[in-house]
Amino acid sequence: MTGPATAGRPAGPAAVLCGLGGWLPPRVVTNEELVARLDTSDEWIRSRTGIRQRHVIEPGMSTGSLAVEAGARALKSAQQDSVGAVVLATTTPDRPCPATAPEVAARLGLAGVPAFDVGAVCAGFVYALAIGVGLISSGTADDALVIGADTYSTLLDPEDRTTGPIFGDGAGAVVLRRGDPDEPGALGGFDLGTDGHLSDLIEIPAGGSRQRGSGVPAGPRDHYFAMQGKQVFRHAVLRMTGSVQKAVDRAGWTVRDIDRLAAHQANSRILDALAEQLGLPQERALSNIDRVGNTAAASIPLLLADAVADGSLRAGHSVVLTSFGGGLAWGSTTLRWPQLDAV
Repeated sequence: MTGPATAGRPAGPAAVLCGLGGWLPPRVVTNEELVARLDTSDEWIRSRTGIRQRHVIEPGMSTGSLAVEAGARALKSAQQDSVGAVVLATTTPDRPCPATAPEVAARLGLAGVPAFDVGAVCAGFVYALAIGVGLISSGTADDALVIGADTYSTLLDPEDRTTGPIFGDGAGAVVLRRGDPDEPGALGGFDLGTDGHLSDLIEIPAGGSRQRGSGVPAGPRDHYFAMQGKQVFRHAVLRMTGSVQKAVDRAGWTVRDIDRLAAHQANSRILDALAEQLGLPQERALSNIDRVGNTAAASIPLLLADAVADGSLRAGHSVVLTSFGGGLAWGSTTLRWPQLDAV
């Protein structure tokens, strides 16, 4: 029996991050707005999640429209108007069928290139990055647009005070190009893993073939997102801590070498516990969760874009990306941050 995949640098050319963009829908939902309709308080939300506001889509918007905006910005950042592939990480596709990525590609003027969705929930962006690296190192594409986009506001029970305050909508994207393994922006080895025995800790019970084929009608709340918070907290900290250690080892670093930790923005308590477990000073752990909430697959690229914009992430920093989500799934990778501007 084999364990989780832990791959070193690709045998072929490296995939180099050369463009970065993020986009949030304009509508902001503050904690005060949620308090008006949920049995909760601003203090309760902030103390348990660290979130004070989040962005949500308005009528006429979708995951695809957010992905198009973020993708266009990443291409502008890279000073490119085309790429050889589009990989979209999302758990909230525009439709169950077909995938959302081909339409996103077409709207970006990229019709004809391979484009597909990746579903690994909040770990999706790191998984999509690994696939982008594979496409480049195998020679399938010279460059790739990797997008994380989700609209969890469409999945939340409007009466659930535990999940309602946590999630926001958004999209972030990066452009990868073929390059040298030693140049800034080259992605290092990936640590990826899953534990399907715990798949029910984060789920939407209805809507898939399991429920539809059961012959049992879905319950009134079975189409909404649900998670078992205490167990998710424990596994998130455990899995991301271990995954970061493996990715750092692959890079030939130690934890002390990490200048910036870009972790999936699940909630502030998980982020604090992760830094503590790693023995990493809190100031090295990037965070924007207070302003955007948990944006699922969009979380890491949005975080990177914000950190570049505010100057907390600069060229030359040793960066670790790490994520955790439903499945259960987790993943991490490393890079030396390149000189680029986020759009």
